[in-house]
Amino acid sequence: MQFRTRAIHVGNKKDEATGAVVRPVHFASTFVQNHAGEWREFDYSRSGNPTRKSAEETIASLESGSHALLFASGMAATHAATMLLENGDHILAGSDIYGGTYRLLHKITNRSGIEVTLSDSRNLEQFEQQIRPNTKLIWIESPGNPLMSITDIEACAAIARRHNVLLGIDNTFASPALSRPLELGVDIVMHSATKYLGGHSDVLAGALVVKDKELFDRLYFIQNATGAVASPMDSFLLGRGMKTLDLRMKAQSETAMQIAERLAEDGRVKRVLYPGLPTHPGHEIAARQMTGGFGAMMSFEINGDFEQTKKFVESTKLFQLAVSLGAVESLIEQPASMSHASYDAADRAKHGIVDGLVRISVGLEDVRDLMDDLDQALRSAIA
Repeated sequence: MQFRTRAIHVGNKKDEATGAVVRPVHFASTFVQNHAGEWREFDYSRSGNPTRKSAEETIASLESGSHALLFASGMAATHAATMLLENGDHILAGSDIYGGTYRLLHKITNRSGIEVTLSDSRNLEQFEQQIRPNTKLIWIESPGNPLMSITDIEACAAIARRHNVLLGIDNTFASPALSRPLELGVDIVMHSATKYLGGHSDVLAGALVVKDKELFDRLYFIQNATGAVASPMDSFLLGRGMKTLDLRMKAQSETAMQIAERLAEDGRVKRVLYPGLPTHPGHEIAARQMTGGFGAMMSFEINGDFEQTKKFVESTKLFQLAVSLGAVESLIEQPASMSHASYDAADRAKHGIVDGLVRISVGLEDVRDLMDDLDQALRSAIA
């Protein structure tokens, strides 16, 4: 089956008991067993739940994986991946990563004696030089957050294999509708399923997807032991959202491309960071490893200081001022004060997260209305 068909049918078989086209939501926290010590498929909802299993089957199929685990949030999923490591191990991560991941690596994971290095994953020669004998995990994003940096995923996977290191990727921005990193050699794909997979700003969930059964078993043990699982209702809403993922991503990507082209010609804007623009660093790589579009996330830097940028993001009417992304509603934010405020100030400056940077998540509104909204906000903020 093709991608769009699998999104609708895999994990979504009719309910055998009633014939209902939409499977019921199983809120049960515990399940009756036939005999003491002989476990049926489900025993306790932390260890497994029928509704969660259905959504896990869907996302595993869409990512070309064999197994998936749904977590209570994207950060819970990322944390589980880091728990594969032990005291004295080392993580090499890209420098263009979500602020919550930065916080986890530098202020939580490090408490377990795990060392962390950030390096520009676009420069693969330099990136590979940062690998140490105790490096056990490489973690990247492509496109990166918030600078939309493009990493050559297949080349990065080859580096990881040479050094016998696990490679994980945050695929939230692209979603499996546009990029399937497991097909390019990645070991672990992570999603903040809250975003494009859910698509409607009403789900909180995360996912890990793998191909290797032994790796899945290790991650399942961690999830079951620590308990940060997705709720039945979030799992149900996620399954519903994924049915329209392909349609939403293609439409939102088309709108984002038009907005990026318009902003690139606007004298009030210093630079536009969007992989679909031919001038974007890594555009050719993105064109090779992304199919069906370049995504609906972009950043741009306006000709203004911190306060003018703040006024700009507060002046839009259709673009709602909020963190998160990937839903049908368009969102806008200032990374320096919002999504990446958890970065140390020196690291924000070092990695190019300047005060004038704006990040937008393009929704499903009419492109003309969105362009008009950005124009009036720019007029309001920049005299």
